[in-house]
Amino acid sequence: MISNEAMIWPMVAHAALVLILYVLLSKRRVAAVKAGRATVSQFRANLQEPEDSLFVHNNLKNQFELPMFFHIGCLALFAVDGDNIGTVILAWLFVASRYAHSYVHVTSNRVFLRRNLFMAGVAALVGMWGWLVVWLALT
Repeated sequence: MISNEAMIWPMVAHAALVLILYVLLSKRRVAAVKAGRATVSQFRANLQEPEDSLFVHNNLKNQFELPMFFHIGCLALFAVDGDNIGTVILAWLFVASRYAHSYVHVTSNRVFLRRNLFMAGVAALVGMWGWLVVWLALT
């Protein structure tokens, strides 16, 4: 048996990742301005951003795409009592893949590795939503 909030903690962990990325983006933008690689006005329309902060900016936008299905899935599983040890593990695998994907994206930005980490998250998400469908069909 899992605790009532077990499905919520992976969501909290993902929210923490988003906050970490906001801090990192701010630090990289400030560093770019201080180093003379960017001006403050560049960030007004954000049409030209230094590469190191651009990677963080792009990754931050990624956190509001696929992860939205993660949060909705977690809440749906929680709401219909469909969460179990398997779905909680899948949720943590999704979050771990997002952390790893983000790390690669904001450091080396190796696309092949980033894609594999992304697909691992997709697989975990498919498993969660697949279980939700099965659960709903059986109840």
